[in-house]
Amino acid sequence: MNTVKVRNLELGSGIPAICIPNVGKTREEILSLAGQYKDMHMDLMEWRMDWYEDVEDTDKVLDVLSNLRSLLKDMPLLATFRTVKEGGVHGMSREKYIALNKAVAASGHADLIDVEIFAGDKDVRDMIASIHACGVKVIGSNHDFDKTPAKSDIVFRLRKMQDMEADIPKIAVMPKSRKDVLTLLAATEEMASCYADRPIITMSMSGLGSISRISCEVFGSCLTFGSGSKASAPGQIGAEELYQVLNTVHQAL
Repeated sequence: MNTVKVRNLELGSGIPAICIPNVGKTREEILSLAGQYKDMHMDLMEWRMDWYEDVEDTDKVLDVLSNLRSLLKDMPLLATFRTVKEGGVHGMSREKYIALNKAVAASGHADLIDVEIFAGDKDVRDMIASIHACGVKVIGSNHDFDKTPAKSDIVFRLRKMQDMEADIPKIAVMPKSRKDVLTLLAATEEMASCYADRPIITMSMSGLGSISRISCEVFGSCLTFGSGSKASAPGQIGAEELYQVLNTVHQAL
């Protein structure tokens, strides 16, 4: 499997990376949280743009991005606008969503951009091509907050992301039972062993699925999300605790 290099971070090799989501609502809160997080065990930071109160104002978004880039120095930055249908907090038209992602890519301040893979094939292919043209990597994503699909469906979704040229496919699903967690882990192993030619990210959400966030190296997921002071999804573990557990697992392998 090929790895993906983002600044000094190599995804897909060794201990899974820890990403801390920044869900500040104001410019001041976002930058304050970034200042706190950069001193934690964090390999990259995700800015959840949908939480930002002025996300409809592209100039203000780019201003925050510029400041985050200066603050984080060489640490990779993932920019994400999560749509409401996939768990986000701000409604935005598809046209504005596409324009925002393209503007963020063109700014040069983000190293990776999250693209929801089921936002329409034509639009998604266009977005990914535009982002790549700016030298920015793409995390192709899908989030199911209602259920855990069948293993074959999870693998299908991840393979579709790969086929659409996402640099890193990502899926997050909601378990209703312990068997659902095993389904996600089995799908991760199958994708990583049989189909993936690049790193993948998978997780089972909620407390029930928390084991997927710490066993990711065993099953083939390259990155896990840990919370700083605020979690962005159910079941996230504190980044400091996550760091200790990931290292313990790695040493045992």
